[in-house]
Amino acid sequence: QAQLVESGGGLVQPGGSLRLSCVASGFDFSAGAVRWYREAPGMEREFVARFPITADDPTYADSVKGRFVISRDNAKNTAYLQMDSLKAEDTANYLCNVFVWPHDYWGQGTQVTVSS
Repeated sequence: QAQLVESGGGLVQPGGSLRLSCVASGFDFSAGAVRWYREAPGMEREFVARFPITADDPTYADSVKGRFVISRDNAKNTAYLQMDSLKAEDTANYLCNVFVWPHDYWGQGTQVTVSS
């Protein structure tokens, strides 16, 4: 059964850091670009970051550029999102997404709350 499982979320103070993980199973993780999205209550799903299949050329939303770093380890079927200098507006459920034609895989998400 193909699935993505996120972890690493939690409660953190403003200015703090978290590292999210996304573990894939049941499909060829290395064959798809990895994306992180986030959903805050009452808001539309927002793109956060993307790591392509082969090139080390990630892209980021302007809101997280310079604070977040996306990476992947195909040997471990895992993607990561290192989040530094967190702000209250980063509070959301963070979801991992991998598209491997013709399947679009999504995890359930991991909640990140930034609050003092």
